[in-house]
Amino acid sequence: MLLSRYTNPSRMLHCILRMNSSTFKILNDIPTEKTVPQFTVGRKNGFLPWGTPLARLPEPFKIIDEILDEAPYYKRDGTPGLLATGSFGEYVREKLPLLDVSNIKDSALLFALYRDYTFLTSQYILEPCHLHFLASKFKDYGLGRSRLPANIAVPLVSLAKQLGAKPFMEYTCYATYNWQKIDPSGNLDPQNLKLIRHLEGSQHETGFAAVHIAMVQHSGDLVSNVQDVIDSAEKKDREEFDICLKKLLETIKVINVKMDTMWEQSSPKAFNNFRSFMMGIKNQPMFPKGVVYEGVSEEPTFYRGVSAANDSIVPTIDNLLELTNSMPDNSFTAMLRDFRTYRPINHSEYLSYVEEKAKSVGVHAFATQDSNSTVLYQALLDQVSEFRERHWRFTKNYILKHSKHPRATGGTPIITWLPNQLATVMQSIVNIQNFIKEDELSNENKQLYIELTKKADTQLRILNREVEELKKEYPGQDMEFQEVEGYKSKRVQVQPATAFIQRQSAVA
Repeated sequence: MLLSRYTNPSRMLHCILRMNSSTFKILNDIPTEKTVPQFTVGRKNGFLPWGTPLARLPEPFKIIDEILDEAPYYKRDGTPGLLATGSFGEYVREKLPLLDVSNIKDSALLFALYRDYTFLTSQYILEPCHLHFLASKFKDYGLGRSRLPANIAVPLVSLAKQLGAKPFMEYTCYATYNWQKIDPSGNLDPQNLKLIRHLEGSQHETGFAAVHIAMVQHSGDLVSNVQDVIDSAEKKDREEFDICLKKLLETIKVINVKMDTMWEQSSPKAFNNFRSFMMGIKNQPMFPKGVVYEGVSEEPTFYRGVSAANDSIVPTIDNLLELTNSMPDNSFTAMLRDFRTYRPINHSEYLSYVEEKAKSVGVHAFATQDSNSTVLYQALLDQVSEFRERHWRFTKNYILKHSKHPRATGGTPIITWLPNQLATVMQSIVNIQNFIKEDELSNENKQLYIELTKKADTQLRILNREVEELKKEYPGQDMEFQEVEGYKSKRVQVQPATAFIQRQSAVA
């Protein structure tokens, strides 16, 4: 398989061994060696690159800068770009030479080239879809281009192999390696950010990506807090464990507050103006036969598009709280695990490490041996629920009100996939009360426990009712389909949220 995520069996074995290890090396300081992969998890950078993203390319790659400057629907000077006139495809076929990107040593240049070739790829294959969407009365996307020319495909596959990535746009390309600070001494809040590359070119697009970057700027604290929770659970130090849970809780609250600024940074009405170019190939009606990467293989490819599911914040907390194993055994959960391969290798290894380490030291078991610790654990579940519920709210307001397309950018059913995870978290918040004895709680935790349990129970009923109503407008949303390699579909109806009451008496 020429388009495999891994370049050879020994690399695959190395990655499997690392992912099965009970140890993981987290960066404590910013590296000085330029060959260190940009997306190496650290206590300072978290899930951001450890270096500043490279904004402009050196020779002989400046032609890519020139093309991507001309590409957006609106260029930086406000005039129409190539994508606005439908001339991007022809332009890139004629102007872009087949460049040699083999053996790139500098990690900043390596990832910048990967980012830029994924932009070229998405813009090329999805240009007809965006034009069709704008012209369509029914707001569908028509068909995309089914062949990617060799001058894009060959370098992209080479870069992806060097990174151990998939040769398609990921969240890191669109957001977390696509920013510049306006004030170099400032933080990564939206008002201090501009994008290096654009799909559409509006301030709404900048705001959309900037909110995600602003959230991830706090992931260094999250990584530190998660490790401290694991360490204190392993030592069975109750006092330190509770302190670490509280610190983690505050970090996630900050991230959720940043997430809520999306409403002011990017208008729901404007989202579909650039969403077209975030679509993937996998399970999308625009690419019924996939996309052939010319010069690489005549075998069609199927990759997921850009999605917030590619971010590592919530998967980390899922794994720490041992939530992932509580997800229902259906194709939607298989998709969730598939999404977790669409990220830098080091991030995937870190997620595996957290999942395995949390199990081995018994984070859940240790938390539930003490009622006050359990309430803090419940509060963390509530923050995960809040994150996913807000994502679901965004879906309803930014997408469902403006499009009837049945699939999200990552190829998942637009109505039922997010609620699959959200319902699990909500039910876990309710179920965790089985471990809590109210007479052992502090006054503060007793009130918190009552509020959290009542809120989750109410939200769960509302979610179930809401999804059932929306499914009437979007056919085929609850049919399980085999679209994840290795998952054998049962082709059964997705369980309503209330079914989790019978499935789970506690968080696994």
